[in-house]
Amino acid sequence: MADDEGRVSALRATAHPVRLRILSLLTGTAMSAAEVARELGLTHANASYHLRTLVAADELVEAGEERIRGGVAKRYRYPHERRGHHPDPARQVSTTDDDRVAYARASAQELERRVLLRRPRRPQRTSDLEGWVDEETWTRALDLLEEASMLLHEANRPPRTPGTLHVSLTTWAFEMRSDEPPVEQS
Repeated sequence: MADDEGRVSALRATAHPVRLRILSLLTGTAMSAAEVARELGLTHANASYHLRTLVAADELVEAGEERIRGGVAKRYRYPHERRGHHPDPARQVSTTDDDRVAYARASAQELERRVLLRRPRRPQRTSDLEGWVDEETWTRALDLLEEASMLLHEANRPPRTPGTLHVSLTTWAFEMRSDEPPVEQS
């Protein structure tokens, strides 16, 4: 039960567009609240609040400290290797539909922000499918998505590192219930 409560807490904590950006930002490097605030255009207090929320939900880990002007600043990072990617609401068996919908809305809002930053006439891939496939194909597709996600997470670097491209990858892949009646065609 405690594990289920942790999953619900993590899903709720990440169901916010700013927190999703923080998780992506902290995949490539450890940063302090001040650095996160500067990169995302937040106040230091707001960045600190979101970082504390993510740490409390076990979505971020402390990654050391640094001395700044006579004080000490904690550094945080997203441990992508622990989960592979952002929490998957489809696997959060104890969450409510409202929790999953809140996560989906936050993700959609973040994706909308990213789409507006898309570089035109550059390689891109989009895909959408609601369909029926055999289990072997489904398992292979999930494995390939996981591989792509890990490849990018592991290659991610601090913002604006020379020689890097600013990219976006968002995937949602889940098995659907098949108990819904077919939609009537008019």
